[in-house]
Amino acid sequence: MALTSVYELDLPLLDTVGMERAEALSAIAEARRHHWLARTPLGFSLTGYEDAVSVLRDRRFHSALSLIPQMAGLEPDAGPKAARRRSILSMEGEEHARIRRLVAPAFTPASANRLRPFMRQVIGELIDVVAPMGRCEVVVEVCEPYPIPVICELLGAPKEDWRRFSNWATDIFRLFNQDLVTDQLAIEQATDELGDYVAALIEERRSRPADDLLSELIAIEEAGDRLSLDELVMLAQAILMAGTDTTRNQLACSLALFAEYPDQWAVLAERPELAPRAVEESMRYLGAVRGTIRVTAEDIAYRGVLFPRGTLVSVAIAGANRDPETFKAPDVFDITRERDAAHMTFGSGIHHCLGAALARAELQEALSLLACRMPGLALDGPVEWKPTTFGIWGPARLPLRFNTSMAVSH
Repeated sequence: MALTSVYELDLPLLDTVGMERAEALSAIAEARRHHWLARTPLGFSLTGYEDAVSVLRDRRFHSALSLIPQMAGLEPDAGPKAARRRSILSMEGEEHARIRRLVAPAFTPASANRLRPFMRQVIGELIDVVAPMGRCEVVVEVCEPYPIPVICELLGAPKEDWRRFSNWATDIFRLFNQDLVTDQLAIEQATDELGDYVAALIEERRSRPADDLLSELIAIEEAGDRLSLDELVMLAQAILMAGTDTTRNQLACSLALFAEYPDQWAVLAERPELAPRAVEESMRYLGAVRGTIRVTAEDIAYRGVLFPRGTLVSVAIAGANRDPETFKAPDVFDITRERDAAHMTFGSGIHHCLGAALARAELQEALSLLACRMPGLALDGPVEWKPTTFGIWGPARLPLRFNTSMAVSH
């Protein structure tokens, strides 16, 4: 069958930068009605669910994380070291498969479940502070501080270092905010400081193992294969990056969504066993990760179209999560719905989020407890959203009020 180059197709233009979320979703849906592909300022975009799954599972489409400096207009060897160094987030092929194979047993749902009592303790203490007031700015007072103690407990870092980890995570994630010229120094400093800290912690754990993930990773051995010091440091950094800002933003997105749908919040308070469905549905409906980018590692034929080597292909995750070909009534938010398909917010294929079980546990514990202790949830002012250029996105400010006299316990 003759192939047509993707560059020769007459495709709709899709540029959602600067659009409000409803406008962006509408633009994606409109592009999808015309073609399964759209042209973007950087390359091309897939807007449908099935194509998103297919491409993310196709190992010829590689992560474009290492190309962030170039996409920002910098030279290939310029930009922060965090974008250029080896990372499980951007590895491909056998190297990636080896690391995933070694560490996968440490990231099972059972491993995440062991931390649930600590998660409940952390979120409970945060709620204790704001509950008597009946209102809070939930991003600063609850969402931002919540994941850091969990990640530190996971890694075995002491409580007195929680604030340092939080600051490092915030600065390293500037990598995805599309302003590397301004943010490069902060990203570099945070990356170096975290690397030094983790290396020292690893050396301590080698002589004094503890009941934590770092000790478990150090002890991993398969047929004589072990993780090197550089690989251990890389993994700890990836865990901090992937396990902090994403959870912060997703919890804030979910709470903003429930403030729009108070009936669903009331259902969750009365039926906390729905927390797993509430997490999946809120991530489908309003995910903190709205897209991802791949680059073709070779000439690729897909659906009769030739994608030349080096072509940038973005996956509109937010659009795929609302694809009517996959989800019934995709624009309805309903935490009681039976799952039509897995949402795409955790990705798919070999780069599917390694910490998905941990993130799910954190969000489930938070939402179930917050729904019981913050009934009558409503906005207490306008929501200030982060710029749409941010790779991990959510509310920058989310003022909420609630009625503590109606709180229920389970």
